[in-house]
Amino acid sequence: MRLLKVATCNLNQWAMDFDTNLRNIKESIFRAKEAGAVVRIGPELEITGYGCEDHFLEQDTVTHAWECLKDILLGDWTENILCSIGMPIIHGGVRYNCQVFCLNRRILMIRPKMCLANDGNYREFRWFSAWTPKDKLIEFQIPIDISESLSQQSVPFGYGYIQLLDVSIAAETCEELFTANGPRIALALNGVEIFTNASGSHHQLRKLNLRMDAIRNATRFCGGVYVYSNHQGCDGGRLYYDGCSCIAINGDIVAQGSQFSLKDVEVSTAIVDLDAVSSYRGSISSFREQASHQEEVPSIKAQYRLCHSFNLGFVPSMPIEVRYHCPEEEIALGPSCWLWDYLRRSGASGFLLPLSGGADSSSVAAIVGCMSQLVIKDIQEDGDEQVKADALRIGLYKNGEIPTDSKEFAKRIFYTVYMGSENSSEVTRSRAKILADEIGSWHLNVDIDGVISALLSLFQTLTGKCLRYKVDGGSNTENLALQNIQARVRMVLAFMLASLMPWVHSKAGFFLVLGSSNVDEGLRGYLTKYDCSSADINPIGSVSKQDLRSFLRWASIHLHYTSLAEVEAAPPTAELEPIRSDYNQLDEVDMGMTYEELSIYGRLRKIFRCGPVSMFQNLCHKWCGKLTPSEVAEKVKHFFKYYSINRHKMTVLTPSYHAESYSPEDNRFDLRQFLYNSRWPYQFRKIDELVQEVSDQRTARFPEGLEDLDTDSASGSGTGVVAAGSSNPNAGI
Repeated sequence: MRLLKVATCNLNQWAMDFDTNLRNIKESIFRAKEAGAVVRIGPELEITGYGCEDHFLEQDTVTHAWECLKDILLGDWTENILCSIGMPIIHGGVRYNCQVFCLNRRILMIRPKMCLANDGNYREFRWFSAWTPKDKLIEFQIPIDISESLSQQSVPFGYGYIQLLDVSIAAETCEELFTANGPRIALALNGVEIFTNASGSHHQLRKLNLRMDAIRNATRFCGGVYVYSNHQGCDGGRLYYDGCSCIAINGDIVAQGSQFSLKDVEVSTAIVDLDAVSSYRGSISSFREQASHQEEVPSIKAQYRLCHSFNLGFVPSMPIEVRYHCPEEEIALGPSCWLWDYLRRSGASGFLLPLSGGADSSSVAAIVGCMSQLVIKDIQEDGDEQVKADALRIGLYKNGEIPTDSKEFAKRIFYTVYMGSENSSEVTRSRAKILADEIGSWHLNVDIDGVISALLSLFQTLTGKCLRYKVDGGSNTENLALQNIQARVRMVLAFMLASLMPWVHSKAGFFLVLGSSNVDEGLRGYLTKYDCSSADINPIGSVSKQDLRSFLRWASIHLHYTSLAEVEAAPPTAELEPIRSDYNQLDEVDMGMTYEELSIYGRLRKIFRCGPVSMFQNLCHKWCGKLTPSEVAEKVKHFFKYYSINRHKMTVLTPSYHAESYSPEDNRFDLRQFLYNSRWPYQFRKIDELVQEVSDQRTARFPEGLEDLDTDSASGSGTGVVAAGSSNPNAGI
């Protein structure tokens, strides 16, 4: 038998923080060696951090990466352990995303990435070039100051594998796992037994199974050992890298790291039987046939042994069940960990949240509460010294005090503010107070009517005009302005309190303002520009309303915030208009569409790349028998009208945790113009023509005027009963 112990890791790196990153790399190598591993794999670009973005264009970034690698190689970190370390490297004036294989203080090989990620949140072609040659390895000249220190002038560079005395090993990098013709296929047919994958994969709801299936399938069809490493945490941007480093052999997962964690370093190990790989491959006749005439892949030889022979105390790892979180847990844990990283690295003393008692702000409050629970758990149960040190510093604990209770910790780092007006109800005021008590936040109850009255008085003095709500006989313009004044006053007060309340309580620093608009409201533009959706960061900005309501139901039980059940059951309302016995403002009526419909529109627009016409066609099929084509047309036109009118709001959208594949976030994920012809004259005309075609076809089919099933009423259909022509008080500016 050839038995090999391999290690992979989740690392919580921070873009451009070379000290932190180097410390985490060394710690992961130390833990791997302590566990008896002889191969250690780290995540993609682990020295610099994955999210450096345009910092990759700076020569300093590459230079510092080499300096950190030199630091590792001059110590005993790579003694008797093969390490794959990710960093940017410049060769021939071209920048590559590379894995550097090191063993016994020497660089064995540098493998540049061949398939770059360049869609969704990824922009790798902006900073790197893909390596294309496959026929040979070239000799790379190590930078002179590094080579002199290492007494090594050059190293093989390119696509190939390392042939040690008892095992062969090769690398893939992130995106190469998901390509149709991945490098591992030719490598496997050349006899390579171990594949490493250094990744920078971020969290997205309901997506982990796709990644885990890809890892299993990478060795199910070709055999072999697949060792996958990933970042974990917020490295300085909107993404949360969700770990789940794992090890697979012949289609089975034998080790898996956590998906969400506050830890900086997590190492997973497994013992793999390489003879099982040979046996597996030899049992597949088609694999043997293809391998017999596969074109040769370049390789280097390394005169080292890594494997153990048969030993009763060295037992191969058995397959395990892959651990998945339900979507509600993902919403709780992912943004919680992201918030903790942001808080501890920003220098802030805590968070401040305008808490309205509605579903969105209550969800954000629950996520902060979950974060506090995770901090206490890591301190009390796991004994994590880094989490403890951060909590002591942020919570301003003194004289040997240690955080032991999540509510007490929340009181130190979390302020909630209910900013009520004459249009607010006692029900939402009460819900906000009860939830704040359950979480433990420092809660404030503020009446903003005085500030609003002062602004309205100033406007009346300037213009001689007195504004009225629509229910009191005012115009749509007045109605919208009165609501926007309330919303924007709340934003100003939130930032004022965030900067001054720590001072009031004799604390140093400042609080970060949390936003609470969801992905559907962003897509529709159902928010006031520069209201409480404008904040420092937003943990739910890429989560749908439907998912948030499911999360509230889950959190009321599993986080023990029982008041959330009442919050979830209440109809969504902005409470910006006066409450009357015959009128109560509701979000879905204001928008002219349901949140369920918004999710459908969002997925068709982004995931399935539908413009107005193709969205109409798809929905005619989806809602056939529930809505007539003309009704579908009106809904699609209504959505695209307000989507385009309000697209400009996405340019100032608060940086949000990325969780949903149909996010309209303008910064990097959903790149589109923000000035539209909101009448969409050509597209809407084509829709009208299609509606007429369907009508003509129906007339031809039913010449006697018989009813077609497609004319059934939408009432009770499940597609929503909101009229598309309803007014939207938050449209436009």
